[in-house]
Amino acid sequence: MGSPLDRLRVGFGTDLHRLVKGRKLVLGGVTVPHSKGLAGHSDADALIHAAIDAVLGAMGASDIGELFPDTDRSYKDADSAKLLKKVMTVAAKKRFRLINLDAVIHAEEPKLKPYKEAIRRTLARHLGVTADRVNIKAKTREGLDAVGARKAIAVDCAVLMEKGR
Repeated sequence: MGSPLDRLRVGFGTDLHRLVKGRKLVLGGVTVPHSKGLAGHSDADALIHAAIDAVLGAMGASDIGELFPDTDRSYKDADSAKLLKKVMTVAAKKRFRLINLDAVIHAEEPKLKPYKEAIRRTLARHLGVTADRVNIKAKTREGLDAVGARKAIAVDCAVLMEKGR
């Protein structure tokens, strides 16, 4: 690893969960008031799940489903922020550090603008970085696909990480 560029790694993660009644809506570790939440084995935090896969991808590691399988009852209703903390601990042991994270939350509802700053700051804390290293965008799907039909929320996430010597 001679050049500084040899140490840079990009990772990408994506997640999609169905909106259902009777669950809390958690995004980036923040509970967002809404009549529906995301269905899943854990707390179904699609933003953190996408972030985990992005970090794992940058490290050339497996994916969230292999590390925390939904067949393992110990992850039932698990706090995704705790799973992210485990992944970031592994990253640190392998000498990876997060440079920045950029995410897009795709949702027709609820409107996320009032919560974006809290989500950004909370996610940054869980990632172990300052909030200026995390960017959160919210987009609709203009009434198209499952997200546009208000049946799901999807998240795309990219990270840049540096591998230390």
